[in-house]
Amino acid sequence: MAIIGPSGCGKSTFLRIIDGLVPPDSGSVYLGGKEVTGPGKGRGMVFQGFDLFPWRTTLKNVEFGLELLGVPKAERVERSRYFIDLVGLGGFENAYPHQLSGGMQQRVGIARALAVDPEILLMDEPFGSLDVQTRDLLQDELARILERDKKTVLFVTHGIEEAIYLADRILVLSSRPAKIQMTIEVPFSRPRTDEIKTHPEFLAIRQRVWELLKTSATLSG
Repeated sequence: MAIIGPSGCGKSTFLRIIDGLVPPDSGSVYLGGKEVTGPGKGRGMVFQGFDLFPWRTTLKNVEFGLELLGVPKAERVERSRYFIDLVGLGGFENAYPHQLSGGMQQRVGIARALAVDPEILLMDEPFGSLDVQTRDLLQDELARILERDKKTVLFVTHGIEEAIYLADRILVLSSRPAKIQMTIEVPFSRPRTDEIKTHPEFLAIRQRVWELLKTSATLSG
C-alpha cells in the first residue's frame, strides 16, 4: 500500500510510529494483535537517506539487524549474502558505502530490511533522492522482489506515478492534521511494465490523486 500526501502532513512520522521509533501522541498501533511499544522483530524499515554505517561493509551493514536479533554468525552471513545477491549486489560484499553509488546504497538498505524477514516492510520515500533512471530501475527491482516474497509493504512517496505503479492500494492524505481523503484501489495486475503508465486508467488515477493533493495544498495555504 502506498501513502501519499502533502509535505509535512505526517507520512514519515506515521511510519516511525508503526516501526516503534516514535511514540504516538494518542491512540495505539497493533500488529498481529500486539501493541507496538518500541522497535521489534517483524518490521523492516528502509529510509530515504540510506542510513548505512560508513564503517561497515555491504555485508556487515546487511548483517546488522540479524546481529541485534542474536542470529548466529554463520547463519547471518549466509542470509545476508542471499539478500545481497537478490538485490543485485553480488561481488560488492566487501565494499564500503562511500564506494557505492546512491542506487547501490539504497539496494543495501533494502537487503538489510529484507534480511530480518519482516512481516511488514516500511519504506519512507526510499527512491526520493535518486536520479530518474536509477529510481525507475529500483522500482522495477523492488516490484520483482516483493512479487517473489509476497511481503506486506507500506510505501510513503511524493510520486503519484510511483504510487500507482508499485501499489495495489493508495491512501491519499490531506494536509495537517492529516486525514484520509480517499482510498484508491489500483486495478492493474502483476507483474507490471512501463506500458501501464500510458494506460487511460493509469492516467485517470494520476489525475484524480493530483486533484486531491492540489485541493488539499490550496486549502492549507
